[in-house]
Amino acid sequence: MVPIDINCDMGESFGNWNMGNDEAVMPYITSANIAGGYHAGDPHVMRETVALAAEHDVGVGIHPGLPDKMGFGRRTMAASPEEVRDYVVYQLGALRAFADQHDVTFQHVKPHGAMYSMLSESSEHSRAVMEGILDVDDNLIYLATDMNIYEVTEEYDDLRAVFEGYVDLDYRSDRSLIVEQEKVAPDPELVADRFVSIATEGEVEAATGEMIDVPADSICIHGDSPNAVELLEAIHNRVEEHDIELVPLDDIA
Repeated sequence: MVPIDINCDMGESFGNWNMGNDEAVMPYITSANIAGGYHAGDPHVMRETVALAAEHDVGVGIHPGLPDKMGFGRRTMAASPEEVRDYVVYQLGALRAFADQHDVTFQHVKPHGAMYSMLSESSEHSRAVMEGILDVDDNLIYLATDMNIYEVTEEYDDLRAVFEGYVDLDYRSDRSLIVEQEKVAPDPELVADRFVSIATEGEVEAATGEMIDVPADSICIHGDSPNAVELLEAIHNRVEEHDIELVPLDDIA
């Protein structure tokens, strides 16, 4: 059996604003990246999302962002490596308390939006965040969204890291993602084909038609896709016939 994780960004509602479809998506995933209150989320949503993960035996991780709710953490900000490290540690600590309260495995860290871009572009920022994570708990897993960040994780012998792939977005030939301005509903069978290809072969077809290496052990599905549940159902329908086992990150790294 080939073990692979399905992760999803969750808990991104706050106040009277709703984002995603967490209740419908949670039964189909194995790891939840939960917003820590900076780019999205609030204490009540964090608690509710952790409780939902506990109900479905889903591993929990922090999805930290820059302090920018108005811009959903997607706007560029000036921040030193030390400041970004503190942003991550702060949000990690808040979510971990809820995980402890609900006896849920707190397993990973996956930065969001402009913070992720900052870490991808600056190894100095990446190292500061990784060292901050290790100072808190050297058993935590860093979920690396691109190869630039993944290569920095390899500098640390004591940092567990997993490379992440995408199947509901198109890749360019250089392995960068094509992110459309407006959410569209991807073809479920195409998404399931990509999932099987990455899980079993470590490669996927780029938008140009060429096959590119995506050596991922975790696949992200966007919970705010218009047909996220349909995509996940199509993936689950392929799992057994291809000897794929869905497991949380903590069972992979």
